[in-house]
Amino acid sequence: MPEPPPAALEIFGDRLSDAVRYAELLAETGVRRGLIGPREVPRLWERHLLNCAVLSEAVPEDVTVCDVGSGAGLPGIPLALVRPDLRITLLEPLLRRTNFLQEVVELLGLDQVTVVRGRAEEVLSTLTPVHVVTARAVAPLDRLAGWGVPLLRPYGEMLAIKGDTAAEELKNARGALGKLGVVRSSVLQVGAGLVDPPSTLVRVEVGESPGGVRFAAKRAKAARRGARRSH
Repeated sequence: MPEPPPAALEIFGDRLSDAVRYAELLAETGVRRGLIGPREVPRLWERHLLNCAVLSEAVPEDVTVCDVGSGAGLPGIPLALVRPDLRITLLEPLLRRTNFLQEVVELLGLDQVTVVRGRAEEVLSTLTPVHVVTARAVAPLDRLAGWGVPLLRPYGEMLAIKGDTAAEELKNARGALGKLGVVRSSVLQVGAGLVDPPSTLVRVEVGESPGGVRFAAKRAKAARRGARRSH
């Protein structure tokens, strides 16, 4: 387990000790449970924790966030450590991962973080729409947007951490994004001067119908189903 680099103190500030504890949990429990590969341990800081934490530069203040396909908590946990003003939901379908996430949240005292087990399409009727959806290395952009965009409230945005393929993925996904109610999309970089290379994000912004017409109907149907169950 490598020592945290100098940039870690600048990024995590007084939560650096919690970031170190999280890194240790990833290196020990995370590897043992198959949540990350053992080869990732030497580059946990640069490739994972810092790379995810600088996402905070693109997230507005005091908003709700859903981290889709949170896995071992990336980017949701680093984001929560640097941004206590955010109310974050870690959404993950696999039980062994949600168990790990719950342990991390409790151990680090992340009171503003909630762990939800489920797939994005399954929680449409139960999860309150959020301002921001985050995701990292979950799926190609068109498929990822199909999961994440419907979880947004009107005029919300999805921030997906992508690598060198960001611009190409965005170009290929434009048709699918339009059908999902996306009105603007762009590629931006965050963490310049802190991480090398900077993290590349795709930002997609929705209008008043997140997910488009099809998901508006799906949400209404799910709401009716939920209302019937509650009676």
